[in-house]
Amino acid sequence: MESYAGYRGLAAELLKEAGVMVGDEVEVVKDGKAYHGFLMARYEYGDPEVIVLKLGNGYNIGVKASYGTRVVKLTASSQPSFNPPPPPQPRQGLPHVVVIGTGGTIASRIDYRTGGVRAAMTAADLVSIFPEIAEIANVSAEVLMQVYSENLTPLHWTRMAERIDQLLRQGVGGVVVAHGTDTMGYTAAALSFALQKPPRPVVLVGAQRSSDRPSSDAATNLIAAVETASKAPFAEVVVCMHAWHSDDMIYIHRGTRVVKMHTSSRSAFQSINAQPLAVRTGTGLKLLTTDFHRRDEDGYVFSPTFDEHAMLVKFFPGMKPETLTILVEKLGLRGVILEGTGLGHVASSFAPVIRELTDTGVFVGMTSQCRYGRVNMKVYDNGRDLMRAGAVPLDDMLPETALVKLMWVLGRLGGKPDYEDVKSLMLKNICGEIGARTLPQPPPSY
Repeated sequence: MESYAGYRGLAAELLKEAGVMVGDEVEVVKDGKAYHGFLMARYEYGDPEVIVLKLGNGYNIGVKASYGTRVVKLTASSQPSFNPPPPPQPRQGLPHVVVIGTGGTIASRIDYRTGGVRAAMTAADLVSIFPEIAEIANVSAEVLMQVYSENLTPLHWTRMAERIDQLLRQGVGGVVVAHGTDTMGYTAAALSFALQKPPRPVVLVGAQRSSDRPSSDAATNLIAAVETASKAPFAEVVVCMHAWHSDDMIYIHRGTRVVKMHTSSRSAFQSINAQPLAVRTGTGLKLLTTDFHRRDEDGYVFSPTFDEHAMLVKFFPGMKPETLTILVEKLGLRGVILEGTGLGHVASSFAPVIRELTDTGVFVGMTSQCRYGRVNMKVYDNGRDLMRAGAVPLDDMLPETALVKLMWVLGRLGGKPDYEDVKSLMLKNICGEIGARTLPQPPPSY
């Protein structure tokens, strides 16, 4: 039969016959034993024949439905709702920060139907339930979109950039973008190229755990992001996330240098081949470098156009070189970023294909699968052969950042850009994506 509150088969029949809905107080009698509790929605990947009850002591139990099982509805329960407190009143003398909601875990709540999280709260909700923010800035909030970050496209990046540009030109003290963590690094890089040398900080912030979980990092991350947007002396696109498992340190990463390095840890984000710009502790923001664009300094450039005819391709042993030809022809690519091995290598059999592509104006850039260090294709003869074929080493640029930059370069040049023009822009350090020196890999923490 059809699903009923997530249940199927006999369990669904018993619940439907009793007129029971999720949240109702019920009695389930089986084999002479009676169980009292509140009916919970069935986790969609669990056994649909098991009736799940929340007991009075807070524990959940499952009762396997069988013929002879009886369900009795005791009391009906109203559906739970989320009612945020009113947002704090503006305070004179504090800077104005705008929080833009785009989706992600920081704007999600636990979905007890699936056991996962779902988009449920607006940016205004986030602000109103964290009253500490009222001591830092006058915060207004808006929802630009509600999209899980894996569903974002370059068109979303442009839409974000356009709205942020409007706010910056209106004179706000800073902008915070609530964003999903999975592709936050891509968006941070995209906004870095679209909003070069902004007059005020643009801070991307997310959460590894939804805001209604006891272990959520949403509150501390958001508070640190608002403080960064309103008070930091630098004005760049940055990512604000936990530095470690505890709440006592939040790192502020440059948007072109940050990578999500862990699937679930609260300290998932790291700056690669660079120091974070700053760290926030209980005593406030502490700068870790003096190399940054300063707040209200001149030089702002707004350039929000991206061309999606580019692809990031990871090399692996045995990969067929004609893969590149097929991708370029089928998708009409104008550029490819290769994620090669070590110092920037792919199999020597790729050289003729790379030569064919670059001769037709398709840009081929080389990055490394190694997170730390930089590409140096002059060390081995294979690397030198690949360079002669037209592959362009991209120094210590992150592969993800290189892809986003190539999309931006192609979008900026438009039409069918000259290969040398693309190469020249790709090798130009625009917003910190290319480092002056290689930093050592940080030691492990135990």
